[in-house]
Amino acid sequence: MASIKCFSASCWTILVARRISPSTFTPSLLGSVPNSQVITKALLHQDVTAPSCSVDQKKNFLLKTPKGTHDVDPKQMTIREKVFSIILKSFKRHGAEGIDTPVFELKETLTGKYGEDSKLIYDLKDQGGEQLSLRYDLTVPFARYLAMNKISHIKRYQISKVYRRDNPGRGRYREFYQCDFDIAGHYDPLLPDAECLKIMYEILSELELGGFLIKVNDRRLLYGILATCGVPDDKFRTVSTVIDKMDKISWDKVRREMIEEKDLSPEIVDRLGEYIRLNGGLAVLEHLCNDSLVSQNTMAMEALSDLKLLHSYLEIFGVADKVTFDLGLARGLDYYTGVIYEAVLLRGPEEPHNVPDNDTDKIAGFGSIAAGGRYDDLVGMFDSKGRKVPCVGISIGIERILSMAERKAEESFKNIRTTETQVLVASAQPHYLEERMRLITALWSSGIKAEMLHKKNPKLLSQLQYCEKTGIPLVAIIGEQELRDGVVKLRDVTTREEVNIPREDLIKEIQKRTS
Repeated sequence: MASIKCFSASCWTILVARRISPSTFTPSLLGSVPNSQVITKALLHQDVTAPSCSVDQKKNFLLKTPKGTHDVDPKQMTIREKVFSIILKSFKRHGAEGIDTPVFELKETLTGKYGEDSKLIYDLKDQGGEQLSLRYDLTVPFARYLAMNKISHIKRYQISKVYRRDNPGRGRYREFYQCDFDIAGHYDPLLPDAECLKIMYEILSELELGGFLIKVNDRRLLYGILATCGVPDDKFRTVSTVIDKMDKISWDKVRREMIEEKDLSPEIVDRLGEYIRLNGGLAVLEHLCNDSLVSQNTMAMEALSDLKLLHSYLEIFGVADKVTFDLGLARGLDYYTGVIYEAVLLRGPEEPHNVPDNDTDKIAGFGSIAAGGRYDDLVGMFDSKGRKVPCVGISIGIERILSMAERKAEESFKNIRTTETQVLVASAQPHYLEERMRLITALWSSGIKAEMLHKKNPKLLSQLQYCEKTGIPLVAIIGEQELRDGVVKLRDVTTREEVNIPREDLIKEIQKRTS
């Protein structure tokens, strides 16, 4: 009886007068009852006190995506799929296997791996008994995967979203895809590194975004130069983070930050500046090998020897003409241990090597579009016995590349097809819906990509206009005469040429014309 007490007297009056049980009411019956909204909510077992969304509330509600995220429309998605396809083909061409990892990890898995960038990790509220964070990149989860599964050799690729608790500017996001390729295992020096750079070269060349340059350095060389110039060991990482800003701010600002915030003497900073502003081809490595100070540092000389070997491999792979050795490249992440690299786009005509510090206008203002390096110690951080699995890899900056590809598509003024439909099944007369459905079923069963308008009796002109708008190349037209003769009229949308095709030959003809 508790449920009966919830009805008002006026409600019961209506129900009794019309001989309606509370269990068989319809809300429309209560329209004339005072306070009917409240009564209706009660009958529907809704919260009577819950506020309803008023018109004013809807007007004040800002409909938008969260900052640092964006929707992808069909045209953008078409471009995105093409770019992903080029990247994926290159990864698979080099023998990579695909894996996937969770979008969130235990917080302790990610902690202490990214240096100052750790502040950009998204922490999740503890609702399941574990402290979790959204993955910052795909490299640390990959290292965790290797250690957890005791894997010592693998070529892997992964294309997944990552998250940064950033304050994003133009062209940067807090949620974005990374396309990663990595080689894990003990191999002869620099062969995996050279293959990673070859893949980067292949992808950027195939994407046809314009001139690009691959900047290469070695963390051991950078640390050796820091030691040579008198930078204390405990400041190597923090100073490297400042050096990593050199592609974004001028040397004068970098110099000032090192002196005022990192407490380095002007003499040390100026000596350091002579080295980290060097960039160029093999001659730069030779110059450093002959430098009286650098030649005394064992770590730096080991790195220079490896970079020379890498250069010889890159020449064989046909990549060396796009590579510049840049001593100002630092890559701020803590886990890099050896060769590091990143690719940038050039504004004007392609330059084979040198981009001087005073001529940074040649580098497009998009930041790096691909990057990576060697990280030999990361897997060991997760292994209970500290067993190391040397790794090297690349990550393609897909969002920046997509932005470039979309702009290029707009400038070409070409219509972008957002579907792959090969043929539209149409009729020139009314009352042929069932025949259209039978024909399209046969096409689908044979693997033909086909559409039909979802109307019983569409006008032929509307069907043809739909093809022109969406870029569908062919129309398969059926009607009374075609059914009688056992043929289908196949129309080329561009040339408007029409030809009768025997029904049994239609699939082969469509495949021949659209392959």
